[in-house]
Amino acid sequence: MRPTSLDEVAGQGHLLRPGSPLVTLANPDASATATSVILWGPPGTGKTTLAQAIARSSGRRFVELSAVSAGVRDVREVMQEALTQRDLYGQSTILFLDEIHRFTKAQQDALLPGVENGWVVLIAATTENPSFSVISPLLSRSLLLTLRPLTNDDLRMLIDRAVEDARGLAAKIVLRDDARDALVRLASGDARRALTALEAAASLAEPPADDGGSDEVVRPQITPEHVALAVDRALLRYDRQGDEHYDVISAFIKSIRGSDVDASIHYLARMIEAGEDPRFIARRLIISAAEDIGLADPQALVIAVAAADAVQLIGMPEGRIPLAEATVYLATTAKSNAAYLALDAAVADVRAGGFGRVPAPLRDAHYPGAKRLGHGKGYIYPHDSDIGVVAQQHLPDELRGRRYYAPTNHGQEREVQARLEKIRRILDGD
Repeated sequence: MRPTSLDEVAGQGHLLRPGSPLVTLANPDASATATSVILWGPPGTGKTTLAQAIARSSGRRFVELSAVSAGVRDVREVMQEALTQRDLYGQSTILFLDEIHRFTKAQQDALLPGVENGWVVLIAATTENPSFSVISPLLSRSLLLTLRPLTNDDLRMLIDRAVEDARGLAAKIVLRDDARDALVRLASGDARRALTALEAAASLAEPPADDGGSDEVVRPQITPEHVALAVDRALLRYDRQGDEHYDVISAFIKSIRGSDVDASIHYLARMIEAGEDPRFIARRLIISAAEDIGLADPQALVIAVAAADAVQLIGMPEGRIPLAEATVYLATTAKSNAAYLALDAAVADVRAGGFGRVPAPLRDAHYPGAKRLGHGKGYIYPHDSDIGVVAQQHLPDELRGRRYYAPTNHGQEREVQARLEKIRRILDGD
């Protein structure tokens, strides 16, 4: 069912508008030299399909290499042959390199002469962010095009075409609407996944019982039950070292910060199902408790640390339970980043040179000769006071009166705020 032209490609309409780089590249009347492209997107979105359709439409010679098995020698041989084809026969070559992110820097360097001199038009495919996985010289000589997961409408069109087309099931089977919906839902935007599941479900379908009253050929029917047998769960897009790793953990933390417990649990489930390291999740929960909840609920940090200890002790899959408990607690409790902001403000002052000598009464007076230098002189011991707080300067003179911590009105920090106002008045001698 792989398309033979760009007109048959499902999805990626944003890349296939008239005059777009891919459409121009597929035009047989276009210049022999064309811009190389890097196609970045999730699996099953059409990277290989686009490359092959462009090659067929443009009439260019097509060579395919996989970064999994190809080496520098293979690349150089392709470049030399492409140069020969251009000089002797006037034919340009499209080199499709799948999974370019698996190439080392040296292997990617071998592509540069051919790309720069126009010996080949490189179409490279990757599922990982090219900014991190492709060398800068190659990026600067190519157009970076981002593919999107197929929409539900794209997948429905693709599935229906596969059912009817002679290259597919050739209309020999009936696909119920509810079964189509199940295939679309389970494919998660992946065309390859949708077609694989359709083929598997079709192999399970059997024609209904013949009542003997009609000469019409009775076709097998695919039902949701067949789909469920063929595909046991939705395809989960997640790369523990790629963008999804960072995007999902970012959404997880921001959902906790936003007090959306349902979204928080959803992203936790995605990470667990994808096999994310539970210790990584636990560490992020500890950071969230300290950064986003703070003294609005000091118990949050205790629970987050306890969850991390529990995961370390019992492992998975049971470790998911304390992770869920901590996630729910953090998402539903009061929030404050006042302590975090206080530290940032103090660090900013220190980095800007906003610091001075420690006031003499606070300096260490335990070593010999310290008292002769005035260290500790005038220090007032707070425990000698009935209220445990005394009027005394603790900040250096240059920062006297500086306020870093500004508690909120949220949760227990409301009580801290009232107590802090009294403390500061006493410290200032008011």
